[in-house]
Amino acid sequence: MRALPAGARVYLSCAFLLAGACVVSGTTGLSGASGLDAVPWHAVALLAALYTVCELLPRCPFLGHAVSVDPGAFFPVPLAAVFLLPPSAAALAVLPGGLLGRVKRKPGGVRRVWRAAELSIAVWVASSVRTAWGEGAGDFPGVLVPAGAAILAYCVVLTVLDGGILVTAERIPVRTAWRGHFLRSLAPHCVHGLAGLMMAVLWRSPYGPPAAFFVLLPMYLSCWVFTQYERERDAHRSTIRALAQAVDLKDRYTRGHGERVGRASAMMAAELGMDEERREVLRFAGILHDIGKLGVPTRILRKDGPLTPEERRVIELHPEYGHEMVRGIGFLGQARAAILHHHERMDGSGYPYGLSGERIPEFARVVAVADAFDAMTSTRSYRRARPVEEAVAELERCAGTQFDARMVGALVAALAREGWNPAVTADEGESAGAGLDSQAGRSPRASGSGGPLRGAVPLPAPSRPGPHAAPPREGLRPRTPAPHTPPSSPLRSSRGDPLEGLDMPGGAG
Repeated sequence: MRALPAGARVYLSCAFLLAGACVVSGTTGLSGASGLDAVPWHAVALLAALYTVCELLPRCPFLGHAVSVDPGAFFPVPLAAVFLLPPSAAALAVLPGGLLGRVKRKPGGVRRVWRAAELSIAVWVASSVRTAWGEGAGDFPGVLVPAGAAILAYCVVLTVLDGGILVTAERIPVRTAWRGHFLRSLAPHCVHGLAGLMMAVLWRSPYGPPAAFFVLLPMYLSCWVFTQYERERDAHRSTIRALAQAVDLKDRYTRGHGERVGRASAMMAAELGMDEERREVLRFAGILHDIGKLGVPTRILRKDGPLTPEERRVIELHPEYGHEMVRGIGFLGQARAAILHHHERMDGSGYPYGLSGERIPEFARVVAVADAFDAMTSTRSYRRARPVEEAVAELERCAGTQFDARMVGALVAALAREGWNPAVTADEGESAGAGLDSQAGRSPRASGSGGPLRGAVPLPAPSRPGPHAAPPREGLRPRTPAPHTPPSSPLRSSRGDPLEGLDMPGGAG
């Protein structure tokens, strides 16, 4: 808890107290509104044991691999408690499983308590809605009305609570913390809710509780399949990082540059209000923006002195090389256009195609600013790192000619909010931290909501280059230099060579 921001500690404490109030408000005896005289302890104990076992199975050293699924695979159990138990009893039934379930990142204790508290609050509200609506809606299909209202309430509460922890713990802007989460979570929660309703129906049938357990089997199988997909996506990410490291090994002067550009690009994307899927793709674009350097001779990349015109023409092919290398990676989407056009300039004097203004793809304009900023704030063989304030001043002076002023403004705002502490430089290793998971730290098909607290969100399907992205040229021929001299820029030396935004020794990048 001490490592969390003060606002997050207050928010978590309030959630813990509210969850405790939900549990104790009726566990000693229930009001007449429920039609019961006492808590059905046998049902509470059975559901609590079932949910706890489901959450503990992935932690078993002998069964962990076989049942390695997102915990959301077992969400029908808490939702069955919503349909079977009064509010406080339902909130109590999910506490043990939430407290004992598996978490992937530290601090595990805080994550488990948060998960249990959030789930208890959501279950209590959903059960209260179902109780207030009344179970007198009759047999099927009338019973679907109170069930649907309970599922909707459950989804809303989880979305609201998760957005709050995104704002307080992860410091996501308020205007984007809840954007799209409810719609993404509604369909998965409806599926789990129907499975929970089926469990409740079978529970009350002549076959009893054992029949209800069989509902979990198809839910588990479907979530297991999606977990394998998630592992494949993680393998893709590892491949992307391996490619970035290959560039780092070839060009030792810019080690870690791609990771830092990816981080800065994601910060800018959040400030621009992009959704999580686009932020993830833009981060990949930043990581891989210089992948084309693998096609540039090492002697040129590691040259200490100024480059000749012929060497510069070879260097200027690296965006096209990079585009060719990643063309077949479908999930990169718009990242491919950013790799191809991140050296274009707003005044049209960039390369490889001399695009200008809004003709330059949005992702490329973001990566261009992040690329130049990291180049200025990193130590290179030919100069020392500049202070962040000086780098920002350079970017602002170049806004409108070399860089998109809106993207520069986004970076300035992101730096003011989050600061900049590059973990990787030309002389240092990389270190990374992790934030606090939400209760539903699940993938969208499990809990339905995205955000850094929930895990990865599926990347968009492959997209064709937009109308502003010129297709790569056959033979990767360098662009013919413009007949006019580009306007002077603080990012250019007296001989007119870009020094900061091009990431090469002697200012060639």
